[in-house]
Amino acid sequence: MIVLKACVLSAFLFAAGTLHAAKPNFVIIFTDDQGYGDLGCFGSKTIKTPNIDRIAKDGRKFTSFMVASPVCTPSRAALLTGCYPKRVGMHQHVLFPASTKGLNAKEHTIADHLKGQGYATACFGKWHLGHHKETLPTANGFDTYYGIPYSNDMNHPDNKGKPRGGWQGMDILWNDPESTLTKWKTPLFEDEKIVELPVDQRTVTRRYTQKSIDFIKANKDKPFFVYLPHSMPHIPLYVPDDVRDPDPKRAYINTIEHIDTEVGRLLKTIDDLKLADNTYVIYTTDNGPWLPFRHHGGSAGPLREGKGTTFEGGQRVPCVMRGPGIPAGTVCDELTGTIDLLPTIAAITGKALPKGRKIDGLDVSGLWKGTEKKSPREEFLHYTSRGDLEGLRSGNWKLLIKKPRRNPNNRPPQVFLFDLAKDLGEQNNLAEAKPKVVKKLQARMEALDAEIKKNARPPWTKN
Repeated sequence: MIVLKACVLSAFLFAAGTLHAAKPNFVIIFTDDQGYGDLGCFGSKTIKTPNIDRIAKDGRKFTSFMVASPVCTPSRAALLTGCYPKRVGMHQHVLFPASTKGLNAKEHTIADHLKGQGYATACFGKWHLGHHKETLPTANGFDTYYGIPYSNDMNHPDNKGKPRGGWQGMDILWNDPESTLTKWKTPLFEDEKIVELPVDQRTVTRRYTQKSIDFIKANKDKPFFVYLPHSMPHIPLYVPDDVRDPDPKRAYINTIEHIDTEVGRLLKTIDDLKLADNTYVIYTTDNGPWLPFRHHGGSAGPLREGKGTTFEGGQRVPCVMRGPGIPAGTVCDELTGTIDLLPTIAAITGKALPKGRKIDGLDVSGLWKGTEKKSPREEFLHYTSRGDLEGLRSGNWKLLIKKPRRNPNNRPPQVFLFDLAKDLGEQNNLAEAKPKVVKKLQARMEALDAEIKKNARPPWTKN
């Protein structure tokens, strides 16, 4: 009888261990304003990123990976909710320290979904979906939060008193590392409270990473989700004094290479704890490079324009990932993006998303694992940084209808049609030569947008 009970107990423990092993860990590293051409594995000749490149070597590189907005706040809302920002009321540009709205806690985030399965969840870095208690990460599925609640060029409490802007102003700040403490009033939050004001931005990249490492070590025996949205390389750029290159013309290079070093520390932790075989590591960014800042901004590589635009340079971003089932050293050119992360993670973990809450993301787990050659995503809507409908990609066709910002009622819109398979740099406008294609895509994008507008859910707003 004792032997029988022992066998039953052993079988139970084995089954429990198998069940636990079936729940992979997830780490999403999300940088800010990093361009398509700012990684070695995406063609950079000036920036060395061996650790991030290793993710691609150990896993898969995605070359047609899109974000749902060319600016911070709406892009982040899309990643976490699997929705176009307009569907969740987070589409109208970015939030500021005086903003009175944020992501509605009623939305179902990646963190909510994983926490409901027993995952330990943490956010370390830039949030930018509301700094009020009701909108912070701890209200949206995360057990803990540590980071800057909005962009690192914003001041508490009213965004006033900021130093000179432009690339010239960034040169001045880079030449004065102490400026992070003397020229800014940017806060650092821990959970729902400010713990450092102003935050020492020289060390935030390293501190976010260390917090992630400590969290992984503390939760290595249970499934975990780490969302690591770095504040950098959004301006102003800062790095620790011990790695700083004094040349302001190398500020951006220095910052990305510091991020890469910190990614290396995180990967080493995962490897040393023997968690690599059961941990998905995804590295991508929120939008394209902030080109007017020159050497304080990045490069879109072969793509047109950058941050703030609906051209590819604004919304096509680098993405590499490794993890269980992802074939090493492979490349996927199929259309997908951050909007697909939530439903894909749901599919991988085997727990369905809540019914009755429409999202726009699709399960692309077949693309992650290389079991499907074609993406289920055939269309992608393009909205401006202000949330206005501006275009649609359908297959290889991309339509943009850009209304003039001044006197929009008196000036006709600019119509662009590109064949991205032949014209990745969006230089050959086919709109006049293909009027039927323009008409078809315009009707389709307006129909898709109408459905989103009709069924949009409100953000949280302060009473």
